Amino acid sequence: MTAAAQPQGGLDRAGVPLIDGIDKVTGRARYTADLDHAGALVGRILRSPVSHGDIVVLDISKALALDGVVAVVTGEDCASTYGVLPIAMNEYPMARGRVRYRGEPVAAVAAIDAATAQRALDLIELKLRPLPAYYDSNSARAADALLLHDNKPGNIEREVHNEFGDLRAGFEAADLVREHVFDCAEVNHAQIEPHACLMEYDPVSGRLTAQSVSQVGYYLHLMLARCLEIDQSRIRVIKPFVGGGFGARVEVLNFEIIAALLARKVGGKVSMQLTREETFITHRARPQTDIKLKIGMTREGRVTACACEVVQRGGAYAGYGIVTILYAGALLQGLYDIPAIKYDGYRVYANLPPCGAMRGHGSVNVRHAFETLVDRMARELGLDPFAVRRANLLTAPTRTLNDLMVNSYGLGDCLAKVERASGWRERIGRLPRGKGLGMACSHYVSGSAKPIHFTGEPHAVVALRLDFDGGVTALTGAADIGQGSSTVVAITVAETLGVALNRVRVISGDSAITPKDNGAYSSRITFMVGNAAIDAARQLKEILVAAAARKLEAGPDQVECAGETFYVGSGAQAALSFAEVVKAALVAEGAITVKGTFTCPPESQGGKHRGGAVGSTMGFSYAAQVVEVSVDDATGLITIDRVWAALDCGRAINPLAVVGQVQGAVWMGMGQAMCEETRYLDGLPAHASFLEYRMPTMAESPPIEVQIVESHDPFGPFGAKEASEGALAGFPPAMVNAVANAIGVDLDELPVTPDRVVEALIRRRREARRAKPARAAT
Repeated sequence: MTAAAQPQGGLDRAGVPLIDGIDKVTGRARYTADLDHAGALVGRILRSPVSHGDIVVLDISKALALDGVVAVVTGEDCASTYGVLPIAMNEYPMARGRVRYRGEPVAAVAAIDAATAQRALDLIELKLRPLPAYYDSNSARAADALLLHDNKPGNIEREVHNEFGDLRAGFEAADLVREHVFDCAEVNHAQIEPHACLMEYDPVSGRLTAQSVSQVGYYLHLMLARCLEIDQSRIRVIKPFVGGGFGARVEVLNFEIIAALLARKVGGKVSMQLTREETFITHRARPQTDIKLKIGMTREGRVTACACEVVQRGGAYAGYGIVTILYAGALLQGLYDIPAIKYDGYRVYANLPPCGAMRGHGSVNVRHAFETLVDRMARELGLDPFAVRRANLLTAPTRTLNDLMVNSYGLGDCLAKVERASGWRERIGRLPRGKGLGMACSHYVSGSAKPIHFTGEPHAVVALRLDFDGGVTALTGAADIGQGSSTVVAITVAETLGVALNRVRVISGDSAITPKDNGAYSSRITFMVGNAAIDAARQLKEILVAAAARKLEAGPDQVECAGETFYVGSGAQAALSFAEVVKAALVAEGAITVKGTFTCPPESQGGKHRGGAVGSTMGFSYAAQVVEVSVDDATGLITIDRVWAALDCGRAINPLAVVGQVQGAVWMGMGQAMCEETRYLDGLPAHASFLEYRMPTMAESPPIEVQIVESHDPFGPFGAKEASEGALAGFPPAMVNAVANAIGVDLDELPVTPDRVVEALIRRRREARRAKPARAAT
């Protein structure tokens, strides 16, 4: 492994606005729904009205006969399954023989307008034989439950059993052992932009052009080739601007393949824009999770052992399920030094929309349970929560029990910053009743060290092109979905070359132009693509320095470059402008193209145990936060007064963007903690619009004070690590701990809605009344 590259010109410590920000705020940015739809037919999907059933009749003849309908497709038009994981592709774009959740696509039409498409759907005859439906993990796992997939006994998609260290000895060494159960509701990404795509098929050349909201253009490319049985060379995937992803689009989604099937059948262009309700039904969000957690702790606050059982309700199909249930256990480690850990995980099929990856993928719910129980145990032992965390800090570099590599570790500094900023020591225990402080820690990976589709190719590739105009064009397949990855590429290239940021142009996400990239997931882009960009920029700089040396009649090692000027010595007598050097470099060969790559080394790719690659990364981010709340014990209403968050991101390449990402992560954690919950009525989402799906608004959003900790990771680009996901998982437990501090009530369910607060208060009063006669009798 090579050490992290150092910035040449000194990174802007204030940060810079995102390079695509002007396009977005002025309305120039073109999202999928804004694309040129001239000549495009309208695609619409017929969805199952039941949660589980066999297809008895599916007659499309009347729909096909309707004027204005050009094509109809059903499950018979695609015999291939698809999915994000090569070992877990058990979903068809449209149901074949059986439906497994309410809203599953059954057929689709392409018509001249939306009204005609809807009339065509109404004319399709669909008859289903209902089957038993299971909406929770317990009923789906019952001995007499019908199997949703014949090859998955007990409706278990994947079960995981890992044990590291001596668990029995760990619990025996503890002075306090506590076990508790937590329930975390299913939540949705609720991104602003609904799902949409534009597919165009040229019957003459046999080429398909796909434009979609996808975060993973490469995976979309693979699945389109698989499901349409088209050679990959005849597919072009273009990523327009994306109005939020957060993991909702890190899988190929059924509507994308359906639209492509329609486009091929009509031999032209098909636009498909899902409604907000359909976007909710397509789902792929954080699963409902039951957690049973047992922790041992000494009187000094040292954690001696942890046993965790997780049951995730995964929905009807595999999706990211295998990875999600593995992450939940793997990331118990890497935050604290715990000598013994046992993990049992169960991913369960149910007759609901499939769950998938969501910001903080796999880690959020288990981290909530852990940080909440640790706080309760600290309280029982009379220990300060900060002291307990400090008693369990890691020392980097190190490897965890499950063989995760930790190269840099700034959690101690994060704790110090939020403790000081919040006035914790002066204020904890001294606030009036109804006001409280709580804290928690969290972490996340900087990209998965082992790619989902292992091809032997580099994990990231960036190409740079320099021509007569003196502009540097960076070509990357990395998907900017609002997180600012294109800006990171521009900054890393400009810093390495020592040129102005506005000299660098970034072109991203077009498979016909840009190199392949695995996509925007697991916070991989800054670390992996950033390193590839630096590698490419170094090569380009060598070429430019060599050209300058020839012109200056000096050796390359004598040439210095700063501020777009190449010079020898002080530069007083011999100096060349960037334009002059470019002109010299282009002599004889013309336009210059270089390619940079990055691949995680084998030693970072996880342990040898089953599923050991999940959770492996080149660098973990670390976060600590303090939340201050006010709780009205009459109504149960919680108000977040203020949040202090500190994140160890290694090195902040763009501090302005880091602060924004941390604030966004805290805000999403606040939604899950306070109000977000996906409920179903007979398999149909009860909150399938932004009117019913409760999210925090600006009215509820508190001041969020962000502190950046720079631990300088030895292998990150300029020492950087991820900055987008690490802070999210800390908010729910910090808030629950703050509520306990404010009103003395421990809450075990997320979200912590006012009715749950009131119910907990009523239970406590009843218990107090029952205990009073018993004490009197004693």
